[in-house]
Amino acid sequence: MRHADLAAELLRTTRAAGADAADLLVAEGTEFSVTVRRGEIETLKEAGSKGLGIRVFVGQRTASSYTSDFSRSALQRLVEETVGIARATGEDPAAGLPDETVPPEDLDLALHDPSPAALPTEERIERARAAEATALETAGITNSQGASWSSGEGSVLLANTKGFLGSYRTSSVSLSVVPQAERDGQMERDYWYTTGRGLSDLETPEQVGRTAAERTLRRLGGRQVPTCQVPVVFDPETAAELMGAVFSALSGYAVFRNATFLKDRVGEQVASPLLTLVDEGRRHRGLGSRPFDGEGLPTRRNVPLERGVLRFYLCDSYSARKIGATPTGTARRGIGGGPAVGAGNLFFEPGEVSPEEIRGGVDHGLYVTDLIGFGVNVVTGDYSQGAVGHWIENGRLTHPVHEVTIASNLKDMLGGVDAVGNDLVFRGSSASPTLRIRRMTVSGS
Repeated sequence: MRHADLAAELLRTTRAAGADAADLLVAEGTEFSVTVRRGEIETLKEAGSKGLGIRVFVGQRTASSYTSDFSRSALQRLVEETVGIARATGEDPAAGLPDETVPPEDLDLALHDPSPAALPTEERIERARAAEATALETAGITNSQGASWSSGEGSVLLANTKGFLGSYRTSSVSLSVVPQAERDGQMERDYWYTTGRGLSDLETPEQVGRTAAERTLRRLGGRQVPTCQVPVVFDPETAAELMGAVFSALSGYAVFRNATFLKDRVGEQVASPLLTLVDEGRRHRGLGSRPFDGEGLPTRRNVPLERGVLRFYLCDSYSARKIGATPTGTARRGIGGGPAVGAGNLFFEPGEVSPEEIRGGVDHGLYVTDLIGFGVNVVTGDYSQGAVGHWIENGRLTHPVHEVTIASNLKDMLGGVDAVGNDLVFRGSSASPTLRIRRMTVSGS
């Protein structure tokens, strides 16, 4: 039975079983991955999967379940048990399908590219080998923790009892390598990767290997610096991690749970005028793109933070009802459980200065290339993370730095951004240009 016909039949079954409303998601896909270490295959996996998740509403009571068994008897039992669970739960005034039903649009976002699946298995393995070999051939690289190739295809179908029925196909592919280097008894490692929807989106294996090796070698000779308060420059990779914390603080769920330092700040200047945060749900070939969100609402371009001003929070239907807002087309959902707020293609808009100019404006400071640990509290804004990078002296990178901690508060950090780079490059579903924060505490020796 086609998935569309299965969805229609199953939704009718939920109504017959006593549900007032329901939605369901059917997902299936294939996945391939291989890891090689020093040229030899360590792991190889090829697998397929499919699953169906259903969410039912009995009045304002709700429950959800999922299964990978598509037999009629199993699905009938799934519906009956889920409706029974919903009847036993407490009422929630915010529960329900979206108030609005919009038919899916006929969009070509180029989310599916057949080229990764068409690549012969041996060629996938050879690309991983080539990336690792290039890294190992670099002078100073002494070992490898491996190179990995992964690719997959999938399809998603979403339907509900309000008449929504939409589907789309996706593909993804990535290549990464993790070299090691040792000098004077000090061992370091770093990584590099490339990813996209298809083979044309990828860097060559040799580029990945060279970059990974360069990033590893630049960490050798790292040392601590005295505790100080100085400007801190985040490279694009670490700036994107900082951006992720800001996104979490903008979720409608964080707002109604009183779990964000940005609560009750709509319309206020909460960050530097240099900062604009965009969540683009329909970026062409974007790894976070899809034509509709996890509840069937159209995805869109959201700008919750514009020139430092908080314009709105990001919400699905449930969190929007909880805080009296409007859904933003940012619901994410897997086959298990209900929707939650998630990012599409998230980025800080680029500025007009180069990374070299940003570093050049620092007399004494830290250039961060890696963050360690989990030290971000979006409730209070307190920020403290281990950091690796390079010391800046008179605008120049002078020596590697390790075993330091950078600390501040997200309120001060956002307000203290005094430079935004022009080096925005998407290599995943989130990206940031280089950012410079006027002052943070660097705790070292």
